[in-house]
Amino acid sequence: MKVTGPWKNLVILATAALALLLPAAAGAGETIKIGVAGAQSGDLASYGLPTVNAAKLVVDEVNARGGIQGKKVELLIEDDMCKPEHAINTATKLVSQGVDVVIGHICSGATKAALPIYREAGVTVISPSATSPELTQSGQYPNFFRTIASDDRQAQPEVEYVVNVLAAKKVAVIHDKGDYGKGLAEIARKLVQDSGKAEVVLFEGVTPGAVDYSAIVQKIKQSQADAVIFGGYHPEASKIVSMMRKKRMNTAFVSDDGVKDNTFIKVAGTDAEGVYATGPRDNSGNPLAQAAHAAHKKAYNTDPGAFYESAYAAVLALVNAMEKGGSTDMAVLGKALRTEKVDTPVGTIHFDDKGDAVGVGFAMYQVREGKFVEVK
Repeated sequence: MKVTGPWKNLVILATAALALLLPAAAGAGETIKIGVAGAQSGDLASYGLPTVNAAKLVVDEVNARGGIQGKKVELLIEDDMCKPEHAINTATKLVSQGVDVVIGHICSGATKAALPIYREAGVTVISPSATSPELTQSGQYPNFFRTIASDDRQAQPEVEYVVNVLAAKKVAVIHDKGDYGKGLAEIARKLVQDSGKAEVVLFEGVTPGAVDYSAIVQKIKQSQADAVIFGGYHPEASKIVSMMRKKRMNTAFVSDDGVKDNTFIKVAGTDAEGVYATGPRDNSGNPLAQAAHAAHKKAYNTDPGAFYESAYAAVLALVNAMEKGGSTDMAVLGKALRTEKVDTPVGTIHFDDKGDAVGVGFAMYQVREGKFVEVK
């Protein structure tokens, strides 16, 4: 997989610059440095900040018991705002600081942009939320792992719910033109077509950050779609849904884990009622998930947000791999992550040859009385 787009040259320059920095950064330090990279400001901060909190809580526990192999763990926290061009700078900065491993990035586009830099530096990366199938299927990033299932496994329950449960015959598939949103939408479109039960009557992208989405809403209405499948994030979804409701459209709206966030409900308000979104399976019965939630409540006096459990799992998996492997070397960590099972809030997991977590998956949720509730 090649990095393309307006940030391609930035990756080339950053990688070249790192060749000069690596000898100084590669020496064994007195601490183990874990980078935490993702959106910590801007519209998508609600996706990245829970990962920061998870990392802090796990690292505090690790350091309290003496660290890893006698070394304390230090966090290097960097904000990429879920933007590829910022992610390149973030990755370059972390490597120049001698980062050993990285938790992140949060968004697929940002992750894709940063991975060549980490690969060149021999840094292992685990994302709690980057779901683009390309990130593991390309085979170009042996240093990349994730504690969330990929979009090909996310689009399937979306489409199955739309055609089998909602019994939609006409489906509009829209997306935000990004690596994550468009990629998921393309998979969904093919699955709808292959189902033989429904037809795709509209497939189109929208511009993120736009104020007015009346044009796409009008196209959805004219298509006479029974359901909309949206690939993207909550800022665009909330605007589109609200505009649909204002036009008295009762068309079912089905989206992804980029929308299954309480921020979507806060922004869309009552218009969010009835919206469907896929997200990681409900782990509320897992004692480790319960303990992780309790720790967050105690430390921050709030409930954790999106991807908190998978971020907590990512840090635990890395810590376990470093303890079992006795090293932060990319090859050693890769072997440990693939062979050593670890108990986490998302279940007992390890990683397959591609870097995908074994034992995780998606479920369907619906907004009911202001909360996302899993639907069976």
